[in-house]
Amino acid sequence: MKRILPADRDWPLHSAQTSRRAELVALAEAGSQDAGAPVLMCRAGKAVAQLALALAPHARKFWLAAGPGNNGGDALEAALQLQQMGQTVSVSLAADPARLPQDAAACLRRAQAGGVTLCTDSGAWAAQAQIGPQDLAIDGLLGLGGHRAPTGALHELIGLLNQRSDRVLAVDLPSGLQADTGQSTGGAVVNAAYTLALLTLKPGLFTGAGRSLAGTVWFDALGVDTCQMPADCAPQARLAGPHHIGRWAQAAGHAAHKGSHGNVVVLAGAPGMGGAALLAARAAHAAGAGRVWMVPLDPDAWRVDPLRPELMWRSGVDAFDSTALAKATVVAGCGGGSAIAHEMPRLMRETRRLVLDADALNALAHEPSLASLLRARAALQVHTILTPHPLEAARLLGCTSDAVQGDRLAAALEMAESYRCVVVLKGSGTVVAAPGFTPHINSSGNSALATAGTGDVLAGWMGGCWSSVAGDQLAELPNQRLASEQAVDVARASVWRHGAAAEASGQPLIRAADLIEFMTRVR
Repeated sequence: MKRILPADRDWPLHSAQTSRRAELVALAEAGSQDAGAPVLMCRAGKAVAQLALALAPHARKFWLAAGPGNNGGDALEAALQLQQMGQTVSVSLAADPARLPQDAAACLRRAQAGGVTLCTDSGAWAAQAQIGPQDLAIDGLLGLGGHRAPTGALHELIGLLNQRSDRVLAVDLPSGLQADTGQSTGGAVVNAAYTLALLTLKPGLFTGAGRSLAGTVWFDALGVDTCQMPADCAPQARLAGPHHIGRWAQAAGHAAHKGSHGNVVVLAGAPGMGGAALLAARAAHAAGAGRVWMVPLDPDAWRVDPLRPELMWRSGVDAFDSTALAKATVVAGCGGGSAIAHEMPRLMRETRRLVLDADALNALAHEPSLASLLRARAALQVHTILTPHPLEAARLLGCTSDAVQGDRLAAALEMAESYRCVVVLKGSGTVVAAPGFTPHINSSGNSALATAGTGDVLAGWMGGCWSSVAGDQLAELPNQRLASEQAVDVARASVWRHGAAAEASGQPLIRAADLIEFMTRVR
């Protein structure tokens, strides 16, 4: 058993479908029954009981809410295990005992034989649910079995669990949370303080509302190595742990100069939005770019940054010839207003490394010709990273932000395939997706990033990071796959560092300019 966050490595994430498939394979290998006891369910119950006792070692009472499926069977087995450890246990059973699945029914018989207090009378549940500050409630209502909005007895028990959400351990998933999307099934959902994922980790625990609803996530593989399972059990995504770009970075030799670390051009900052351009440019320089040029879209903008005078300024994109623009990494759109659209055709045609943010994305969504130019870039082995938040993603996909949030993995993959580029869908559990790659859900970050300008910092950092590993050379990587891998690695590394800096800051909200300095300290 292991606590997942903060993640120290990448973890495979399995959908509800592949999790069920993995369970069937595991059952076939382990044997479904051992002396009348369901093997995997017994392992699951033991794991839940062990974690429950570790979380509440001084508990006077454990209250378990058990549902009508196998998640309820896990809870029943956990109740038996706790009872055998000498704990005071009671179970509210929201199911007809005669209609339980085979394995859950076996665990019910075991619990009854072991003397566990079981109650199917909903009128008595509220009294059972009264727990003290040292006690623990265990949610075993739905798990993977939640497909529809909980009603009736399930809805009632979710309400009772949420009265003490700070003392709730969810089994596998908080009941009412969708495994694949991190969204509710449309009704009540358990807000857990802890979740013990079993056999597989699910994407919904780490994106959408999942991070908030699942609390602290633990994982027990139940003695099964899912990496050795058939191809139809392959993960749908990966939870991204600490990520660095060591495979691309080369130690600077003694004769290195500023051009060795590449150039960044920041085209941003419409009237009233100059701060966005400054944040992006400062971040690009802090990320390792040798030179950073500011190209403000406000004709009256200052031509010097008094805090970072090393930043250089140009009056427009026309100040760069085609060779210079091709050598640079370009970050475009941060606070760009409508003016950015006029500059984008040349950027699409002549830049080899392009990060599009904010108003550049809005221009892309509104101008079909720009979308066509973007799709053509991949075939020329020139690469683009898009960094939309959910509303910008909705514009790019022609849907609503609710639809994007309803399935963030699917939305990121659709954008990546449609525009043939790397997509960084920002939000809780930022998703990094690209054609031909397994998507990653970032594991770092917190609500301290919910302030103006932190997205500009991320875009600028990506540009600087990309520039520093690519240098100012025009030479292509050996093949298209490697060039794509480099862009994906830059996105993953930047997103992880961005989140890790927020965590390290220890602040409830972090100002964007301060975030840059915190990012430089992350190791």
